[in-house]
Amino acid sequence: MAMVSDVTSIRSAGPTTRRPLVRSLPLAAAFVLPAVVLRLTGVHSNPVVSLLAFGAAVVAASFVLAWAAEAAQVDVSGGLAIAVLALIAVLPEYAVDLYYAYVAGHHAEYVQYAAANMTGSNRLLMGIGWPVVVIVGLYVARKMSADKSSKSMLALDPGNRVELGFLLIAGIVAFVIPTTGRIHLVLGVAMLAWFGFYLYKLTRGEPEEPELVGTAAAIGALPDRARRITVVTLFVASGAVILMCAEPFANSLINAGTELGVDRFLLVQWLAPLASEAPEFIIATIFAARGKSTAAIATLISSKVNQWTLLMGSLPIAYLAGGGGTELVLDGRQIEEVLLTATQTLMGVALILSLRFHRATAWLLLALFAVQFPITSTTGRLVLCGVYGALTVVGLIINRRHVAATLRAPFGGGDDDGDAVRFDGRELSVVSR
Repeated sequence: MAMVSDVTSIRSAGPTTRRPLVRSLPLAAAFVLPAVVLRLTGVHSNPVVSLLAFGAAVVAASFVLAWAAEAAQVDVSGGLAIAVLALIAVLPEYAVDLYYAYVAGHHAEYVQYAAANMTGSNRLLMGIGWPVVVIVGLYVARKMSADKSSKSMLALDPGNRVELGFLLIAGIVAFVIPTTGRIHLVLGVAMLAWFGFYLYKLTRGEPEEPELVGTAAAIGALPDRARRITVVTLFVASGAVILMCAEPFANSLINAGTELGVDRFLLVQWLAPLASEAPEFIIATIFAARGKSTAAIATLISSKVNQWTLLMGSLPIAYLAGGGGTELVLDGRQIEEVLLTATQTLMGVALILSLRFHRATAWLLLALFAVQFPITSTTGRLVLCGVYGALTVVGLIINRRHVAATLRAPFGGGDDDGDAVRFDGRELSVVSR
């Protein structure tokens, strides 16, 4: 995302701004090469070695994909850019999870891995991504401000109410899964339709000039023809690497767990999403560190909508394509994990319905994410769900004036709550208290 003046100044700077491109792409290629060699030669290495090789390739390719997606916004019109890039950005995560769901269609034991990857990616995003960006943004705001008093709140862009509305409704509907103990094809189609409607709403918004940083800015500064060729090449290359490495990376996670004596469910739940989402987290944190925390948190909120609708909705379809039936039947542990994820989702939305993200809320999300790891019993997980539920109720009560506006927002009626703080979404928006 870069403003016109930024792009112009970058282009006038000449070769200096191409240095990030010269450094970043060879470095990414170096991380990708071992995995490509292993894949093409068919060599079966130690599971841990395979995990490291293919995991590094997925992370590197995800970075390249992110750079190309950002730079593509220079050439693609605003609405179309949002729709296309929303799909591109989720490829690394979805390639792994849909592989698990597809294999689960003919190997039932893989259902647990599909559920693990989906719940892990969603909880990582809200439990680490959201709070870290806010905490970093508020810290930077304090450093940049002449007033060194503590900054306690990040104000979101009013347009984010649309994302919160989509997420709130999808979050409520998702309780069908732990209630019935299955992810049915009908629910999947409904979630995909909801995501499609979300993209439609985005394409009707006013286009904004992209604001690029680092390697993406270097690509965006290239002459038109060179930039377009570079972007397409990077899309094709990174996409090919991700698709090539998704299967061996997914299998190496399971095999490495067996080799190391580590719970395979936990490895799939946390390590795979962390690898594929690392570029997005890092880029968002960089934006926050540069005083663009409103744009950074908006990106992660949008990503949460993508994962909670498109990813979840795609699982039963991949399962059916793999030879399974019309529903993924979950066991007790998987139901608990989905319930945890659903209650965390509603809690996170309820606490920021006012479009104000308090520092205390960020630390609370981070602490609740961390506290789940020592909890290994069903009782403990259900207690944590109860805590999430109680905080959801508290958030809804405190922000009760914004609930109706948020529910109306996806349908075009969310801007009349009368209490939203309005910012342009491109500059740091922090309220001091």
